[in-house]
Amino acid sequence: MTNPSVNQVNVDGRLIGIVGLEEALQKAISVCAGKSDSEISDFLVREVSGRNYIPSSILPAYARALLREYKAALNLPVDPEPATGLTVLVLGAGCARCDQLQSDIRDVLSQMQIAADVRHVTDIREMSRFGVLGAPALVINNRVAAVGEVPPKSLIRQWITDALKNGD
Repeated sequence: MTNPSVNQVNVDGRLIGIVGLEEALQKAISVCAGKSDSEISDFLVREVSGRNYIPSSILPAYARALLREYKAALNLPVDPEPATGLTVLVLGAGCARCDQLQSDIRDVLSQMQIAADVRHVTDIREMSRFGVLGAPALVINNRVAAVGEVPPKSLIRQWITDALKNGD
């Protein structure tokens, strides 16, 4: 038996790891066709709650997040959960250029004295959500900033400044 995967999901502005989300989504895709959003989100909450602790005070936010993931898996239009703070993603398989980009981002954030959620996404399915074909790719607050290159630190600094000003 294989271990279930863990996927990061934005729940009420927080990145939460959910065990078995992919399996639950696949089951929902086959079982929930034609059902209402409420029925689908209830089904998904039941499916993942066996392996994940879901506080009752945040249950509605989990339901919204799971429904968002379900719609994204079916390539349906969905509004992303608004993120709080700054989220920076490096998309890529883990090559030297990806590592260099992540290092440059951390250097810039340190110089600017800005706290941010910096993640390196290597999962092809998660990367495909952003529609990028090249690597490495840089995503700041769910907006693709660069693809296929390691931009200069000055440009990274400008993009971070713009994202903070715009509240993206």
